[in-house]
Amino acid sequence: MTEHTVAVLGVGKMGELVLAGLLRSGRPAAGVLATARRPERAAELTEKYGVTVVSNTEAVERAGILAIGVKPQDAGALLDEIGPAVTPGKLVVSLCAGLPTAFFASRLPEGTPVVRVMTNTPAMVGEAMSGISVGAHATAEHLDVAEELFRPLGRTVRVPEKQQDALTALSGSGPAYFYLLVEAMIDAGVLLGLPRQVAHELIVQTAVGSSVMLRDSGEHPVKLREAVTSPAGTTAAALREMEKHGVRAALLAALEAARDRAQEIAGQAR
Repeated sequence: MTEHTVAVLGVGKMGELVLAGLLRSGRPAAGVLATARRPERAAELTEKYGVTVVSNTEAVERAGILAIGVKPQDAGALLDEIGPAVTPGKLVVSLCAGLPTAFFASRLPEGTPVVRVMTNTPAMVGEAMSGISVGAHATAEHLDVAEELFRPLGRTVRVPEKQQDALTALSGSGPAYFYLLVEAMIDAGVLLGLPRQVAHELIVQTAVGSSVMLRDSGEHPVKLREAVTSPAGTTAAALREMEKHGVRAALLAALEAARDRAQEIAGQAR
């Protein structure tokens, strides 16, 4: 076992994002292991990334860092399987939405350090937002290790674990909200008479430019919005309609629903 070897157990969507990010950051394929249920998925991962795909127990035996990427409902069975193989000194990193670190700690040997991470799909292009929290037995050093793992995927932020469900609702699920908005704006462009490809290019670049301004200008979004909104102008007319149709209230309700679902997942996990 090498403490610098990382095993991604359950390479689904999130697990693959982490796997790809680790390799993109310069970590050699020989230092990364993966597990998969189906033989065809294992072959696909080996061909695409050059990593070794092994059984769950072998991954635990050979790696010092265990990234758990299975679906939340499958986490209990996985922990029951690997628990006896987890020895002191291994760090467990949970990618499972909604599951608290206590869920893992109760199924692993006493004292096993667990770090909980919620990242998002822009990891695919190195622009993820990852929220990191420590469990009861994790130290500042473990937090540093987890942060180092996820930094190549984009940006990281440390939060108390009690804030993880809110973070999941806001940034974990967040890309879907933006995609829905962009989809709706493209459809509106077509309705207004633009060719779909032109509407797509207009809105995508507008979204990219606006995001960069938000990130790099340091200005509050209200100030940036006001800079676009002339009195009695076209933007003011559009924003008035958005407020009339409750866009702001709908977003709040949507995020509350996502947070509540994360809490439900934790309650349903066995």
